[in-house]
Amino acid sequence: MSAVAPTLLDDHRDDHRGDDREDDWRPALDVLTGRPLVVLTGAGLSTDSGIPDYRGPGSPARTPMTYQEFVAGPAARQRYWARSHLGWGRMRVAAPNPGHHALTRLDPELLITQNVDGLHERAGSRRLVALHGRIAEVVCLDCRTTSSRAGLHERLAELNPGFAERYAEVASRPDGDVELDDTDGFVVPGCAACGGVLKPHVVFFGENVPAERVARCYAAVDALADTGGALLVAGSSLAVMSGLRFVKRAARHGVPVVIVTRGWTRGDELATHKLHAGCSGFLAALLRAREDRG
Repeated sequence: MSAVAPTLLDDHRDDHRGDDREDDWRPALDVLTGRPLVVLTGAGLSTDSGIPDYRGPGSPARTPMTYQEFVAGPAARQRYWARSHLGWGRMRVAAPNPGHHALTRLDPELLITQNVDGLHERAGSRRLVALHGRIAEVVCLDCRTTSSRAGLHERLAELNPGFAERYAEVASRPDGDVELDDTDGFVVPGCAACGGVLKPHVVFFGENVPAERVARCYAAVDALADTGGALLVAGSSLAVMSGLRFVKRAARHGVPVVIVTRGWTRGDELATHKLHAGCSGFLAALLRAREDRG
């Protein structure tokens, strides 16, 4: 990863507000340097890749489609796939940013991400749990066959010629879709294997994170209590329990918790240190501090 080091260490474009001086970060960096780490990331980490976040300062209110809505009937699925077709066309070309590359080089004991964009994987992170799945995969709700989102994207483009061009200017959303109400007439294919209902292979609101993923994350957090480690939260508001539970677990075990994100989080009262700062700059500073320590 040495080829990205100059960009990684020098890029602070998201750190122009809040606790944006490295001197302000020193107490948090001291906690995280020289310890085993588990890192939990959220949508705020991907904003430097051009993917908007859910709840950061200035983010508009959004109501993602729930699983119950999605399975309720074809109209809801048409609306979802029309929006997601446009959003995926943009998200799939997003590139890992300096924060992703910093985490790859930091190589924590476990990287837990709430993001579905796959950017950690593309940056090369190896010990990873994609808590909510990956938007690059599709699953059939009838036969459970999984397939490539890229392949479905091509099918959707063929069935809906000119659709993407017609709505090229609509705003993107963080979960891989766009702000769009006019979805009438959008054609949604069935599963190529059985004709069944296709769904992105991600955890919707109203679904449970698979138990084996949660168990692996709990085990990694629990191990921090024995190894003198710390939990770092980067870019998450911890608004949903799927991520907040790991902060609660760490705090219950007396494990230091550092939260780095823009704005308030549900875990602030549990944090050893909370920084209102951008992820890329802080993670670059943490990488420098750990490498300097040797």
